[in-house]
Amino acid sequence: MKASELIRMALRTVISSPMRTMLTMLGVIIGVASVVTLVSIGRGTTAQIEKQYEALGTNMMVVNVLGNGRATQLNYDELMELELLPEFSAIAPTMTKNSNIKYDRTQESHTLVATNDRYIDIMKGEVADGRFLVDADSELRSQVVVLGSEVATELFGTEDPIGESVNIDGVVFEIVGTLKSKGSNSTGTSLDNSVFVPLETARRAFKLGAIRTTYVEAPSNEEIYTAQATMKQYLTYKFKSDTGFTLSNQDELMNSRKEASSSLTNQLISVACISLLVGGIGIMNIMLVTVSERTREIGIRKSIGAKRRNILLQFLVESAVISGLGGFIGLALGSGLALAWPYLNPKQPTELSMDIGLYAFLFSVLVGIIFGLYPANKASKLRPIDALRTD
Repeated sequence: MKASELIRMALRTVISSPMRTMLTMLGVIIGVASVVTLVSIGRGTTAQIEKQYEALGTNMMVVNVLGNGRATQLNYDELMELELLPEFSAIAPTMTKNSNIKYDRTQESHTLVATNDRYIDIMKGEVADGRFLVDADSELRSQVVVLGSEVATELFGTEDPIGESVNIDGVVFEIVGTLKSKGSNSTGTSLDNSVFVPLETARRAFKLGAIRTTYVEAPSNEEIYTAQATMKQYLTYKFKSDTGFTLSNQDELMNSRKEASSSLTNQLISVACISLLVGGIGIMNIMLVTVSERTREIGIRKSIGAKRRNILLQFLVESAVISGLGGFIGLALGSGLALAWPYLNPKQPTELSMDIGLYAFLFSVLVGIIFGLYPANKASKLRPIDALRTD
């Protein structure tokens, strides 16, 4: 019997009991749809991570001091002297705190970032109006502030905030600039919902203590590891230890986040594959019931000359057709979910990958063949005389 005849016969059987077929395919449909959707979300997340890091460039690193006490404190003047070395192009020591920012009768809670003028260049931010912080602001301890785009909108709406004053935790600052909207970056800091004040001004006004985080930019991507080695040498000498701090460049941070995202996606795909296997068990159960219901048909076919392999192939193809149809429906459903997901959750992009969809579909067909083997083999071994005696 030709393969096309076997497929047509299988399709006729499948169409004759649509409800049973649909329930049989359900596990496969859910499994394939889950795999396609989860892989799309995982790849979208990876692409988003790469985009965030590319926006900052790969020539930036973050220095974090872990210990407490005077023995593990960064000194602003020493860091600025390091900036004179050729392997560094900019250094921005930074301290942050949550602050209540009040203008007129409006009060909002946002992140206050105390830093210097290099910060905006390292973070690839842009001034929308006015100016960013300058060297003289720290030297003169000027009480000036630059607002992120979201902060400016929340406090002032469409009005021009330049020249106005805001109250930050009881201290009055003059607004000298606003930033363009940028979104969250790879360091976890959003320029949009932050306010920026001179480092020395904030240290005195809010008693922020020691500098624990510093952003460092190398002149090029190739020089970031030289800059990292020099910074490690400096910190080891300063703290008399190489364990009280961490140095993370963009490549390391990006790879770490991509690995974490990939690991989570793989775990979720494993769960989806279990659903496919459960779907295969469902197909095997229904095929066993089908063999039992069609025992007389098998006996008639064998008595008029059908060989054992013909019966085996008939039920094997039927099982593969059911799982293949389920895989196709699951592929269509998963693709639809992957395309709709960004509309349901705008912060979570997806990247539809048809190669994974194809693999999931082929795997679903394979599941149908594997789990159809036992029922098909059982049907093929029936003796014609015994089969014909069955009611």
